[in-house]
Amino acid sequence: MRVLRPPLARRACTALVPTLVAVGALAGCTTAADPAPSPTAGASVAASKPSPTEPLLTAGPDTGSAVGRVVEGFPTDLVTVPADAEVLVSSAQPPDAAGLREISLNLRSPQDAAALLDGVRATVLAAGFAETAGTAAEPGLAAHAAFSRSEGQEIVIVGVLDRDGVRTLTLGGRVRTAS
Repeated sequence: MRVLRPPLARRACTALVPTLVAVGALAGCTTAADPAPSPTAGASVAASKPSPTEPLLTAGPDTGSAVGRVVEGFPTDLVTVPADAEVLVSSAQPPDAAGLREISLNLRSPQDAAALLDGVRATVLAAGFAETAGTAAEPGLAAHAAFSRSEGQEIVIVGVLDRDGVRTLTLGGRVRTAS
């Protein structure tokens, strides 16, 4: 039986194609000794000046909030900070046109949740706030309450998280203060 072999031209192409591919791939490579390509004559690109897409911040730092302390202007006569508490962050924004100031306070304390909430409750009730009707328990909170006065224009909302033997109190609201 006779073995058929492909024609010579086909065998030559089969051997030549991988060689041409390798040469073509290497042709684009340069070595460190190769000079850098020169720019094409007559080609120029106009450089445009970048422009900001947002205005730059020109105002100073936010003085209405503080980390690690009670910010100036926070109504400590309305919301007292327990002596054993570590203030995490607080804020007291300037009063709006209606005289209402937005406040917030986050603190950590070894007191139990009920004692923390009772401390806030005592001062806001003494200031004329009324505790609103209780709502369903908030998931994850050990205690929470809401207070209002001035027909609901002023509100204080408090939540206490109890985790790993430490309570974190978060308070937020909108109040009218003397200052």
